[in-house]
Amino acid sequence: MMDKTLIPARPKTTFRTGTRQVQVRGLVMGGGAPIVVQSMTNTDTRDVSATVEQIKELHDAGCELIRLAVPDEAAALALHDICRLADVPLVADIHFDYKLALLSVEAGVSKLRINPGNIGHRGRVQTVVSAARERAVPIRIGVNAGSLARPMLDKYGGRVPMALVESALEHVGILEDLGFHDIVISLKASDVKTTVAAYQLMAERVDYPLHLGITEAGTPFHGTIKSSVGLGILLALGIGDTLRVSLTGNPVKEVEVAYGILRSLGLRQEGIEIISCPTCGRCQVDLIAIAEAVESRLQHVHAPLRVAVMGCPVNGPGEAKDADLGIAAGKDNVVLFRQGTLVGQFPVQDGVDALVKAVEDEASRQAEH
Repeated sequence: MMDKTLIPARPKTTFRTGTRQVQVRGLVMGGGAPIVVQSMTNTDTRDVSATVEQIKELHDAGCELIRLAVPDEAAALALHDICRLADVPLVADIHFDYKLALLSVEAGVSKLRINPGNIGHRGRVQTVVSAARERAVPIRIGVNAGSLARPMLDKYGGRVPMALVESALEHVGILEDLGFHDIVISLKASDVKTTVAAYQLMAERVDYPLHLGITEAGTPFHGTIKSSVGLGILLALGIGDTLRVSLTGNPVKEVEVAYGILRSLGLRQEGIEIISCPTCGRCQVDLIAIAEAVESRLQHVHAPLRVAVMGCPVNGPGEAKDADLGIAAGKDNVVLFRQGTLVGQFPVQDGVDALVKAVEDEASRQAEH
């Protein structure tokens, strides 16, 4: 019999309850609402047509909230046209100049990302808060490890979790003193452990919605890994109300990865979840090409369906049966299952077409009901 003293204790999981809700033009953050997926454009905000086109691409991919950099007055003024043409809530990312925040609110943005401590004296902050309150525009306090103030770095000896937390709380305190509480908080570092610890500390101290992210996570491959690990830990602990995956590349990829993380934890169900085997010597077809083709051709489907693409005679049929729809391939044929029932057998070369059609038909049935 195994010595029970050798079995590690199960980690304590504390689910964050009672989070206050913040409204962002129809979107609800916190209080048990679905976790909001957001991203950020990487176009020049002053280029209205390019920015609106990217907003459309992000929205089509499922992005629910989109942030734009507002580095100068020209970018702030461009928001008038962008807000008019975009069919999704927009966030203005402001640093240092409080006038840009005022122009952005006037242009019609749905949320501000701003740190009150870096836009000047209390009178300026009061002006921004008044404008935000009048238009029902929430404010996100966004603290990044890379831009912590020198006094905070000196106090804690570096970019450690508590330095992020205290910096954010200082900014939050400014807004609270002005009677403003439509606040969202983020505490981002490029280091996974630092980020996770900072959010855990903050979740114990406030009931504001938390915006999760691993900042400057990296290229799509490495950034996806870091984001999945860090955000996955926090989400599994019940921490987080909205998230942005930060990747160096096309921001549409950020949205895809975000939904992948949420689907893996059962927190959002939109879109296709592909189940496919890693292949081994038992596989007798080019399953990699088949799986990639299925995934590519089903990107337009937003129904919450689990789709299996299997090539193993050992595990394949069982996985295909357990999925909403799935194929299991032999040497020359594939068998197609729908919710555990065998519905057809097709030549391997027709397998992708058969599965895609079955998924589209099922998605249409769900849409009708």
